[in-house]
Amino acid sequence: MARSRGERSPSARRITSRNARFQQWQALLGNRNKRTRAGEFLVLGVRPISLAVEHGWPVRTLLYDGQRELSKWAREILRTVSTEQIAMAPDLLMELGEKTEAPPEIVAVVEMPADDLGRITVGDDFLGVLFDRPTSPGNIGSIIRSADALGAHGLIVAGHAADVYDPKSVRSSTGSMFSLPAVRVPSPAEVMEWVEARRAAGTPIVLVGTDEHGDCDVFDFDFTQPTLLLIGNETAGLSNTWRTLCDYTVSIPMTGSASSLNAANAATAILYEAVRQRISGRTPTAP
Repeated sequence: MARSRGERSPSARRITSRNARFQQWQALLGNRNKRTRAGEFLVLGVRPISLAVEHGWPVRTLLYDGQRELSKWAREILRTVSTEQIAMAPDLLMELGEKTEAPPEIVAVVEMPADDLGRITVGDDFLGVLFDRPTSPGNIGSIIRSADALGAHGLIVAGHAADVYDPKSVRSSTGSMFSLPAVRVPSPAEVMEWVEARRAAGTPIVLVGTDEHGDCDVFDFDFTQPTLLLIGNETAGLSNTWRTLCDYTVSIPMTGSASSLNAANAATAILYEAVRQRISGRTPTAP
């Protein structure tokens, strides 16, 4: 059987039992506090790992299957990423990959960036999303994916919320979290201080909330101006504090029997309208 680059390296280590290090990595899957204390999380899949490397996220450890012939992609990752590499038993990799059929080729242990709003680039064309107290990590990942696809510049996750680095969020973002800054903040105060500083620097960001009784339909609002779109909690919507801070609110017209949209779907629909306006150059009359 052909050996991977990691297996040939005399410095490569092997883990074949559920030792202390394995248990530390396993804890990253389900324990948010341990992820936060360690400052790292697990990443699986060709696209997510490739994008993490491409965008310069620090990879602390690469765990790979030491008992199989690795693909060309996996061998290239092991050859080009300068970091600790550990060959693991396939059953251990399967546990870290949360799979029941086949173990992943590689699991990357990636360092978390700082929760610094300065990571989000703000210019005259700024389009950002704020998610207020989300309860579903899958929705966080889905919004990151939509925001990345539709040209937004960053996501802010505000308040007591699900974790951006939860495995479900990482998985549902399909790698977009490595190209779109996602920043966690504890309260509206930090966001408003950041917004006011951007306004003082000459970028007049408007805060636009989503509400079924909005000031206007989403199609009638001018999204060509610098915009921070506020998406509410999946059950309760926007908090009273965020409602008060909104400069405008918009609603999505619905004609079916559904009373509302999933938070990620609503965000995607509004982001699409924003990018449509920006591409077409047509500016609606704002309220």
